[in-house]
Amino acid sequence: MIEISQHDIEIQENRAHWERKPVLQRVYRDFYQKIARWTLPGNGGGMLELGSGMGNIKDVLPDCLTSDLFPNPWLDRVENVYALNWPDAAVGNLILFDVFHHLQYPGRALAEMARVVRPAGRVIIFEPGMGWLPRLIMRFFHHEPLGFGVPIEWNAPQDFDPATHSYYAAQGNSWRIFVQHEGLVENIERDWRVIHVGREPGWAWLLCGGLRGPQLYPDKLLPLVRLVERGLRLLPALFAGRLLVVLERKTTHVDDKLA
Repeated sequence: MIEISQHDIEIQENRAHWERKPVLQRVYRDFYQKIARWTLPGNGGGMLELGSGMGNIKDVLPDCLTSDLFPNPWLDRVENVYALNWPDAAVGNLILFDVFHHLQYPGRALAEMARVVRPAGRVIIFEPGMGWLPRLIMRFFHHEPLGFGVPIEWNAPQDFDPATHSYYAAQGNSWRIFVQHEGLVENIERDWRVIHVGREPGWAWLLCGGLRGPQLYPDKLLPLVRLVERGLRLLPALFAGRLLVVLERKTTHVDDKLA
């Protein structure tokens, strides 16, 4: 079992990688802009990112509150997705960037999100995509496991303590749930409508090595890589390296309808 503090260790290491890769910063800005297009405008509740890591989302969404399990000077709050410090129906947009695959008990997390997200509010999830080629790349060149073939533990055990949970990673979980529909999507539909599942190429990110791998193209060729990505969109089952999922909070709970 790996201690949950491993998350903070990786955040500190990632900051150094981030500073030495200007092209990665440009790629992430594109990702954040994709997320921003799905956020709800106006005063319908706060905007909160969970697992913000380095807090880079503020470059595109400056009003978004950033949070993580551990306090860091560049973050706004300390938050635990299993036990959020927010009142009911107080959040309009909840954002998880490369966080969902770290949730060992996604059902428990989504239930807590459903508590704090207002009716018709949104959860926006941005994750690794598992098209066949990116899946091979992530399997052999990324330190986190994919998790295919391992059962997803939807609900936490009765004695689960949110304050003491351990480190967890399974990069393929979002793909399995939202693309392959591994018998779990009906659990999501209790509280949420799945309004968008976008399989993005993400090859500008893959080929720049992400935060830790080697960069395989010079910065000046980023526009060309983006052009190539347009063609890769035609075969997402083969080339999708990123996944963008948008959930909308149902205005009427299923249990209310049955009452």
